[in-house]
Amino acid sequence: MSKKYRIYQVDSFTKELFSGNPAGVVSNADGLADEQMQNIARELNNSETAFILKPAENNHEVWIRFFTPTIEVPSCGHATIAAHYVRSVENNYDSCTVIQKIGAGILPVDIIKENDDYKIVMTQGQVEFENPFEDEVNKKICSVFHLNDDDIDERCPVQIVSTGHSKVLIGIKNQKTLDSLKPEIEALSKLSKEIHCNGYFVFTFDTNEEGILTKGRMFAPAIGINEDPVTGNANGPLGAYLVQHKLVNTKGKYFSFKGKQGEAIKRTGVVEVEVDIENDLPVKVKVGGNARIVFKTEIEI
Repeated sequence: MSKKYRIYQVDSFTKELFSGNPAGVVSNADGLADEQMQNIARELNNSETAFILKPAENNHEVWIRFFTPTIEVPSCGHATIAAHYVRSVENNYDSCTVIQKIGAGILPVDIIKENDDYKIVMTQGQVEFENPFEDEVNKKICSVFHLNDDDIDERCPVQIVSTGHSKVLIGIKNQKTLDSLKPEIEALSKLSKEIHCNGYFVFTFDTNEEGILTKGRMFAPAIGINEDPVTGNANGPLGAYLVQHKLVNTKGKYFSFKGKQGEAIKRTGVVEVEVDIENDLPVKVKVGGNARIVFKTEIEI
């Protein structure tokens, strides 16, 4: 027996149409098989599509699964923002906290109602750091991105950081270099298999914009995303990284900043990052932002 599924296209980390990071959202996904979810994600061809499901157990209120055009992933920042924005609009929520189940765990999401609209703030998964790469891997990364030693910010060790979905963090000195990056996509995919991490987030402090601490670009061709416009699961780990390596001045138990991404591919958005700190170390990361529904449709399967 067929069923009509509600499908949204949502731009996350922005309030402007055709900017930020587009995500698909299926708001009544119960009944879809894994293969059907993957097919829908491939058809929509966004970096991720979120599938909203009824809770599987009593320790959460909603279950969300995320698919790129090629595989399922445990977590996705912009698609989480998009999914909870759609749920809030459909259900006319007041400000509240929702407990979600995703591949990265059972985590809270704050729904903030402002001026008849919504801002979504998600708590990300456990903060985890791998050891900085040895010189041999650093040279491979620089080669694939066509970066010279002089381009790298010497304060920033190149390493894998995760808050639920790991990223390689690469700090460089200036925005001009960031904007001109043209990595070798096939070589980047091959390198992902060697280092067991699919995403590369290249960032800089060279922003020249008041209120914007960092700018970045994120590449993950190994999972079908040559470049992701605005990435919650890159800016979140970056927040933990900045605290871990004392690259920012922190006072007390809290640090926050705004990161801009997507300018080079004309999909600009802003990610708001909050980091809880204990004993001068990052222990919890939240990522928040706005969203805009681009269109809604139905598909019968």
